[in-house]
Amino acid sequence: MKMLIGEKFVDASNGQTDDVVNPATGKFIDTVPSATKEDVQIAISNAVEAQAQWAALTVRERTDKILKAASLIKERRLELGKLLSQESGKPYMAEAVWEFDSVAYILEGGCEVAKHHYGKTMPKAIEPGYDKDIQFTVHEPLGVIACIIPFNFPPALWSFKVGAALAAGNAVIVKAPTFNPLSIIKLHEILVEVGIPGAVAQCLTGGGSTVGGALTSDPRVASVNFTGSTATGIAIAKSAAANLTQCYFELGGNDALIICDDADLDLAVSEAGDKSRNSGQACTASKRFIVHNSIKEEFVRRLVDERLSKLVLGDPMSEKTTMGPMISESAAKNIEEQVNLTVSQGAKVAFGGKRNGAFFEPTVLTGVTPEMDIARDMEVFGPVWPVIGFDSIEEAIAIGNNTCYGLGGGVITRDMKKAFKVANELKTGHVAINASGGFRAAELPFGGGKKASGNSRESLSAVMSEVTQTKSIILRYILD
Repeated sequence: MKMLIGEKFVDASNGQTDDVVNPATGKFIDTVPSATKEDVQIAISNAVEAQAQWAALTVRERTDKILKAASLIKERRLELGKLLSQESGKPYMAEAVWEFDSVAYILEGGCEVAKHHYGKTMPKAIEPGYDKDIQFTVHEPLGVIACIIPFNFPPALWSFKVGAALAAGNAVIVKAPTFNPLSIIKLHEILVEVGIPGAVAQCLTGGGSTVGGALTSDPRVASVNFTGSTATGIAIAKSAAANLTQCYFELGGNDALIICDDADLDLAVSEAGDKSRNSGQACTASKRFIVHNSIKEEFVRRLVDERLSKLVLGDPMSEKTTMGPMISESAAKNIEEQVNLTVSQGAKVAFGGKRNGAFFEPTVLTGVTPEMDIARDMEVFGPVWPVIGFDSIEEAIAIGNNTCYGLGGGVITRDMKKAFKVANELKTGHVAINASGGFRAAELPFGGGKKASGNSRESLSAVMSEVTQTKSIILRYILD
């Protein structure tokens, strides 16, 4: 496939390409261009020129085109899902196709919030000296927004970053994920098909340091929207700071799921088992299972017997498969190293623990204590369930907060006072009561409660504040 620069799908200027392979089979799927810094600079020039013309259209004209794209995505969900499954390793119908249903919903929602993003009129005669004035605000697009997409949920996160930004009148330049860019390219083909100018919605492929670095350091880029690791977020912030380019980040997490002694264990096992979705490669997946000591052994036994032992690893296109591979063999090796480190610190493998190529078995670690790396700042981005015991709710909250991360969390208990104590005291961007925090409701503001998890609140209810700026207008002496 080719990347989109200006109005054409093109190769890299130096002709270099990157291979895209199926992580489940290791088989070659396609190549994509490996963009150069010069390619990025051309894309930014295109975007600057095209954005002014795009913003000159009415919001109605812009959203009509985006809604047509959403409709086509619904129609092509099966073929798009097949491509995503093959390049990412997600089970086909259960996860890959479902993700495109989410894309259509978010694009439609982004259009609605753009249509109803109202300005404000200030009360008259509040401040002395302004009695005869009318003061109000309007919203304007930022300009060119760089959208850097991660590998774990590429289409879904693409839709959050692109839909409302385009509806508001911005131009976007998308950096597709390195390992699995093909479904993102297909989405841009659909945008062009429905009449959105290519220069307004360009898509670049290639290495993160080259493409991302050139995007984030260019003064013509008004804003950077990035989802990914905390380390990469820090590098982007340093690059963008030279031009005071604003950045919105959704970064790492080490989310806690606190399971109290009065918990509904059927619910607790179900919520914990859901971590297997996308092989545990989710920012919001629970990564620390903080379980009351009185029920800890029963929880582990039921989690293994009722959920994890029944998972079927294999070809994600097979109807029998319920958990696919990691995004790459190197990612699986990293999980293997983290599990081995935790075992060396005193934990025990109660289930799983083995790697086969890019596949990593669902793995339960017991004997995990609060001072271990995995219980604090080591984010394990894969199918690992470390179980940590506690005796009091205060102890559980302290363990939950003993991390640099603060993305989300959850608590399972029948005691609503206890639940609200947890929700109030966990230092996170969101807390789920009687559920894990491993979800992302499109309407609900989503982001970190601590710096290491980012500053964005990317959602349909908050996105317009991240893709527009407020302009104040005053009619001086108009009431004289």
